[in-house]
Amino acid sequence: MFMVSATESPQRMTEHRTFADAAAAVGIQHLVYTSFAGASPSATFTFARDHWFTEEHIRGSGLRFTFLRDNLYADFLALMRGDDGVIRGPAGQGRVAAVALDDVADVASVVLRSPDTHVGATYDLTGPQSLTLDEVAEVITTVTGRKTTYYPETVPEAYDSRAGFGAPDWQVDAWVSTYTAIAAGELEGVSSAVPDITGHPARSLADVLRAPGE
Repeated sequence: MFMVSATESPQRMTEHRTFADAAAAVGIQHLVYTSFAGASPSATFTFARDHWFTEEHIRGSGLRFTFLRDNLYADFLALMRGDDGVIRGPAGQGRVAAVALDDVADVASVVLRSPDTHVGATYDLTGPQSLTLDEVAEVITTVTGRKTTYYPETVPEAYDSRAGFGAPDWQVDAWVSTYTAIAAGELEGVSSAVPDITGHPARSLADVLRAPGE
């Protein structure tokens, strides 16, 4: 069974535990779970902690498992760009090895077709290179023609600039910690898992941004 992590909410961990327990109760033998890069109880990105606790619950459930630890999605990076063309966040000059959603889907497809080959495996899924947000902005500008720049906020600036959205504290913490995890170097490692498993090169940010056929 393919277990895609639940929508971000205060109930997310309860939903994950319920899902895994229900799968075990009805006789599912193997879960393929979409986790997150660097999942640990002390991860900077707050949701990466949730993923670690979910992994631990699945490990304790008796189910066979495969964990796909996705880096940030390359498809999401362009959405960090504000209406003024600026990516703002406290990422400093840290790097992110963002992975294409299509590559995650390709890996999952291979694993689900031959689960016995991947029992107990944890795969770090990344793109082919690790980029600073300055470099991300340059790629967006070059590929899309939409001029984009990066402004490295301080952490207080990041909280102030997001205060007007009216989001709950836990969600703002997650938004800001997306960037501080990059600054901390927790998302910079490049893995060969995508090409190793799928047999094709991992898609770059430029590949993701280009229209089909370009």
